[in-house]
Amino acid sequence: MSAPLLESRITSLPLVHKGKVRDIYAVGDDRLLIVTTDRLSAFDVVMPTPIPGKGEVLTRVSAFWFDKLKAIVPSQALDIAPESVVAENERDQVAGRAIVVKKLKALPVEAIVRGYLVGSGWKEYQSSQSVCGIALPAGLMQADRLPQPIFTPSTKAAVGAHDENISFDEMAALIGADLAAQVRDVSLALYKAAAEYALTRGIIIADTKFEFGLDETGRLVWIDEALTPDSSRFWPADQYRPGSNPPSFDKQFVRDWLEASGWNKQAPGPALPAEIVGKTSEKYREAMTRLLG
Repeated sequence: MSAPLLESRITSLPLVHKGKVRDIYAVGDDRLLIVTTDRLSAFDVVMPTPIPGKGEVLTRVSAFWFDKLKAIVPSQALDIAPESVVAENERDQVAGRAIVVKKLKALPVEAIVRGYLVGSGWKEYQSSQSVCGIALPAGLMQADRLPQPIFTPSTKAAVGAHDENISFDEMAALIGADLAAQVRDVSLALYKAAAEYALTRGIIIADTKFEFGLDETGRLVWIDEALTPDSSRFWPADQYRPGSNPPSFDKQFVRDWLEASGWNKQAPGPALPAEIVGKTSEKYREAMTRLLG
C-alpha cells in the first residue's frame, strides 16, 4: 500500500476541478485524469485526516463494477494507463488510484437508490411514514428491507455545501422528463444487479448513489464512481438484524464517531483519531476483498 495521499500535486496537466475526494485534470481537449485521493468527506465536509489505502480501494472497486455492469449502461472509463499521461516523477501519485476517462457533460443531479430503511430515510419515516416524500407501509423498523428499492434523487452540491433531496418531478424539470425516467430506470437496474451479486459475497448494499453524464451523441454514461464504500452503505449480511443500525464497511463508521464527538457538522472537520483511521482503512479493504475476492 502506498503512502496516504491527501492531495495530488500534478503539474504536468491542468487542474480542472478539486472535489471532495477526487482531483480532476485535463488530458487534451476530450479526456480527463481522475485521481482518487485518500480524502474522506462526511456530512459534506472534507476531513483533514487521510484514510490510508482508501483511494486505491475506491478505484479498484469502481473498475470492477463498471466492467461487471457494462451491459446495463456504459461507463466513461478508457483503457489508458494513467501513468502514461503524467510526468515520470508524478507516476507514484496516480499508480493504482487514477483513471483516464472520456470528458462528458455531467448531469446536475445525484441518483440515489435506497433498498433499506436507514439513515436520513429512517428519521423521516419515523415522523411522516415516508422517505423523500415517497409513502411507505406502516410498521417498518430501522434497517428493514423496503418492499422494493426506491429512487430518491438529490441536487449535486459544491464542496462545502449540502446536497438537497428533490422529487422526481423536480429532477424532470431540471434535466427533462425522458432523461429523468432513463436515469431512474438505469439506477434501479444497477442497484438490483449489484445488490444481488453482493449478497453472494456476504454484503448487503443498503443504499447507493450514482452519477451520470451525456456523451456527444446524448447517450447516458455512468461517471464518477461505482458502488464503492464511499457512495454506498455496505453491511455484513451475517450481522444484519432489522431494528438496529448494522455495523458497516463504509464511512458510516466515521459518521458514527463524528455524531458522538459533538462536532457541529460545519467546516472544518475535526482531525480523526489514529484508531478511527486504522479501523476505517481496514473496513474499506475488507469490503473490497469480499466483493472482488
